[in-house]
Amino acid sequence: MSNRNATGRTKPESGRGTRATAGAAALVLGLAAVLAAPATAQAAGPAAAGGSLREPPHAHLAHGEDSVRYVSIKGCRTKDDVPRPCGGWRVVMHSGARGTLPDAQTTARDAKGKPVEGVAAPVAVSGDGRRIAYFTKSGRLAVRTLGGGVRLPAENALPKAGPAETALQLSDDGSRLAVSFTTEKPRDTLIFDTETGDRIGTIPAAYELKGFSADGGEVLAGTEDDEGTQVLLAYSDAGQELARVTPPQLVASNGPQALSGDGRTVAAVVRGSKQQLALYDMVNDQVTARLKVKLPAGDAEMVDWTGPSQVTVHLMRYHATKPTSVTIAQIDSGTGKVTIRDTYTLLKDTFVFAACGG
Repeated sequence: MSNRNATGRTKPESGRGTRATAGAAALVLGLAAVLAAPATAQAAGPAAAGGSLREPPHAHLAHGEDSVRYVSIKGCRTKDDVPRPCGGWRVVMHSGARGTLPDAQTTARDAKGKPVEGVAAPVAVSGDGRRIAYFTKSGRLAVRTLGGGVRLPAENALPKAGPAETALQLSDDGSRLAVSFTTEKPRDTLIFDTETGDRIGTIPAAYELKGFSADGGEVLAGTEDDEGTQVLLAYSDAGQELARVTPPQLVASNGPQALSGDGRTVAAVVRGSKQQLALYDMVNDQVTARLKVKLPAGDAEMVDWTGPSQVTVHLMRYHATKPTSVTIAQIDSGTGKVTIRDTYTLLKDTFVFAACGG
């Protein structure tokens, strides 16, 4: 559950990658070559290498190698001073290297292929930062693997809906892609295997997708009943309902929630003067833990299980005159200990961005 887009005023990244050494410059060129591979390269058949990138050690050992930190699109203003996306998607790596997605749609288009002014096309990054999902300029759904190729599901894989009415989410390991819709007529959320491009499951249109479990084998969904009470549901990636509960207020009022790899344990971060990590068992309908935690300042906009006993939280700080800053905190779900994994500031001209999760 690691791929939510966010908006914010931004400032230049604080020093990292702004002065490229010869080695860093070569890495940028290598990254650009990999990301520029045509989106038709892997339209069918098993994914194969579409270019080679010798990647430096990742700044954070959780990933092992360099990976995508976030993707960002520049914001410009119309003659009427209305903000809009412009230029292409920029890919910012943990190492500081940067590349682009030259085949990716920027301004979202509707079902008839017409641009929707002021709306950026959807993009998602897998939790491990190894895959990016997006729509090509021709309107095809695509999943690009860092250092590999591009997978295009079948042309008729999606119902008739434009990218402007579509949202994308990748699992932490990038093996699953969820496509949900905001069309006037409700549509089921579709789950795809990113290796094959095949659709493997659906989630009923009545429920909002909240994200994947830690291992990608399940998804968390939710809705409100007639009385406005939150309902949570767990589904397998094939679309089988596993659990349906009305969670206690402690969980319901502290989103976003995240589903563990066990397919039943939900994590919710309680903010305020008494910060807590609440764990809730959907099968037994029971709060199993309320751990005191101390998190940095910021809005908890992304919460993900990134291991059997680790919950990762993206904290965003939006500023009136400065760009958005991001802090990524990891919480030990057994002890409540908090470790800061990463901090960064978005490119100053960012209109919207999509970050990795883990």
